[in-house]
Amino acid sequence: MDGLTSLPDNCVHTILSKTSPRDACRCSTISKPIKMLADSDDVWGVFLPSDYQQIILRSATPVVYSCLKQLYLRLSDSPILLDGANLSFVLEKESGKKCLMLGARYLQIVWGDTSQYWRWMSLPRSRFPEVASLLRVCWLEITGRVKTQLLSPKTIYAAFLVYNLARRNYGLESFPMKGLVRFVGESGNDGAETEPNTAYLKLSSSEAAQLPGNVFLPHTRRDGWLEIELGEFFNDQENELEVEMRFWGWNHPHWKGGLIVEGFELRPKEDPQVN
Repeated sequence: MDGLTSLPDNCVHTILSKTSPRDACRCSTISKPIKMLADSDDVWGVFLPSDYQQIILRSATPVVYSCLKQLYLRLSDSPILLDGANLSFVLEKESGKKCLMLGARYLQIVWGDTSQYWRWMSLPRSRFPEVASLLRVCWLEITGRVKTQLLSPKTIYAAFLVYNLARRNYGLESFPMKGLVRFVGESGNDGAETEPNTAYLKLSSSEAAQLPGNVFLPHTRRDGWLEIELGEFFNDQENELEVEMRFWGWNHPHWKGGLIVEGFELRPKEDPQVN
């Protein structure tokens, strides 16, 4: 990297913009002249999504920044809330790719507006103003949709249900649920799954050990919530499409309660072909 100091500024700009945010930060320690170039808007503007200005205009609170590097670090350090604080946006720090979470209010929850079955409440540990708390239903079904242009192109995405369990929960343990991710109006070999996946909200470790590897099991996130994968898709973004995510469990006619829904998250999935 020391060889950068002998190159013209425009060459250094070009080289740095073809690296990664991490590499640009490392290069900024070489010398003061290189730091000025590595921290420049010309470099960090390449790492940001092309529509970053439209995104921050949708933020529920002002996004303050003095340079594009500062904006990148702000958007990758913690999520911002968009569209009335019902949609969460953050950048994957290593790649700069978009991650979205559709809050519970952004989703279609069967019986969600019926106080007999669901209760809307605020939780300090949630990024959203409200989460959905399941009181009791037999028919559990949650659907969310998002347009592909809100996501990064040429990227494999995985969709997750982000949830928690109330201290008093029932009807959720050991029962297989279904998750599905598909393009709306599309069928066949279109890059998204068409067959539902099996997932469990709650399962003992002994039961989990006996299940096949293609079943999705819950995992604890860094933010303290739980998540289970619903499926994945490839966002080509050559066409403007809409992705639908579904999670349901109405095949078992019994009462369920104690599920707390924060939302559906979409984040880039590591491509095994890259390694």
